[in-house]
Amino acid sequence: MPTDTPAAAPAAPTRAEGLKAATRLTHDRLDQRIMAARIFDDRERFAGFLRMQYRFHRDIEALYALPALQALLPDLAQRSRLARIAQDLADLGQPLPPAAAPRLASDAAVPTALGWLYVAEGSNLGGTLLYKLAAALGLDARFGARHLAAHPEGAARHWRAFTTALNTLVLPPDQEQAMVAGAQAAFAAVNAYVAEELP
Repeated sequence: MPTDTPAAAPAAPTRAEGLKAATRLTHDRLDQRIMAARIFDDRERFAGFLRMQYRFHRDIEALYALPALQALLPDLAQRSRLARIAQDLADLGQPLPPAAAPRLASDAAVPTALGWLYVAEGSNLGGTLLYKLAAALGLDARFGARHLAAHPEGAARHWRAFTTALNTLVLPPDQEQAMVAGAQAAFAAVNAYVAEELP
């Protein structure tokens, strides 16, 4: 006689999935604003995109050298893209944005820092599509679009390595909230830079 078996409970979302859900609206708005700025119309508009990228990555550059974060993400130091963005600007004959204090303190708490890094790493994954579009401007991994080029191991694998490390951390609830707040603050910073560099 057949018996009813209870349906398996859905798996709880991973930490990376939770961050994605918590930032979905602001992330979607950011993507729309960048594409509405027509950054692939010409190199001058693309340079505005590069300045925005540079300012955001300058905000987080200190994180890549923090021992507490390197212990969690062994390849962290190699993930920095600031130097490549600077070279992309130089390729296009553009100066670096004026010096400014970073929006994120260099001694930010680990959960907050991870929230900012989540945004940076996500943009690296999304950059693979932008990289293809940049070809219309004659830009590639050797000139002008270095920072958008996929990691040699592949952008998806590089992203999975980051999210796997992120998902395995054990954090108390207050630190989970700090991580979400960090990601939201990072998106807010990028949106502010878009407004200034890609009006």
